[in-house]
Amino acid sequence: MSRNSTAAFSADPAASRVDWVDYAKGICIVMVVMMHSVLGVEAAAGREGFMHVVVAFAKPFRMPDFFLISGLFLSRVIDRDWRTYLDRKVVHFAYFYALWVTIQFGFKAPSFAAEQGWGHVGLLYLESFIEPFGTLWFIYLLPIFFVVTKLTRGVPAIMIWAAAAALEMLHVTTGWTVIDEFASRFVYFYSGYLFANYVFALSDGARNRPEAAVAGLGAWALLNAVLVNAGISEWPLISLALGYAGACAIIVIGTLLAKMRWLDALRYCGEHSIVIYLAFFLPMAVTRTVLLKTGVIGDIGVVALLVNLAGVIGALVIWWALRRTPLNVLFERPAMFWIAPKKPRPTLQAAE
Repeated sequence: MSRNSTAAFSADPAASRVDWVDYAKGICIVMVVMMHSVLGVEAAAGREGFMHVVVAFAKPFRMPDFFLISGLFLSRVIDRDWRTYLDRKVVHFAYFYALWVTIQFGFKAPSFAAEQGWGHVGLLYLESFIEPFGTLWFIYLLPIFFVVTKLTRGVPAIMIWAAAAALEMLHVTTGWTVIDEFASRFVYFYSGYLFANYVFALSDGARNRPEAAVAGLGAWALLNAVLVNAGISEWPLISLALGYAGACAIIVIGTLLAKMRWLDALRYCGEHSIVIYLAFFLPMAVTRTVLLKTGVIGDIGVVALLVNLAGVIGALVIWWALRRTPLNVLFERPAMFWIAPKKPRPTLQAAE
């Protein structure tokens, strides 16, 4: 593994970060917020804008890259005892899911009550711990991936990967988010764990041969756009191939940006990607409502772009404003919710 393969997702402050990983995560989290922002604005306005094309282009690889990177450093910690492993990989995310699903639900409860009555609201809240609520399904699913990967260590890795790839190509649709997204995404998480050496080799190659990397990115972008435009990007096998290709492209882009030290704001977003993921819904929703109701901007694409920026920046502002107050528990897990010895940590990060 490359010398740069240190823990970018560590819960330990002593663990150094990988520059290109933060850039790649920054790109991913901006694209995730973009999807929710653009589709939300378009649904509320009843028409599409130019940002719809960007969201459609990113769909094949937006989540595959996020999950692949989430599994990238798992080999460093998978042999830990179960108590420590569950603390870092399950309880960590369960705390933030339970907290933020309650916050999100609180904002939406009045509209639920208006539609179905307050008597049904409590049932909907309880259901959110079985069926992931709103934008939070990612951190609901990650602990499942971590546990499944550790439990199956005794099974030949190629068998697990083949089964995961087959599940992705089956395009399972049950209506249950955990089942459907597990089938669609586990192959990328497991690939990050299984093929980490190759991922770092790709990054090293892009860093050493930037001209070839840029040429490869151009070919990928053209192919991805053609297949998306043709409406076949979600066909079996093609969807898997585009997921991998897009993940590799984001890794290369992150490497090149890190090499040139360009767009450092993206690196910062990647370093605090979970902060953005947890809190973006509020500034996004407020900005969308204000811009659409006032009508000060007529172009839906511009509105969607501004809502996207507000979601990302607003989440960081909320974290920054609260991080030295008692409300930092929104982004920092209190000691009472640790089941293994706690190590000091300066800020919320994704995972080890």
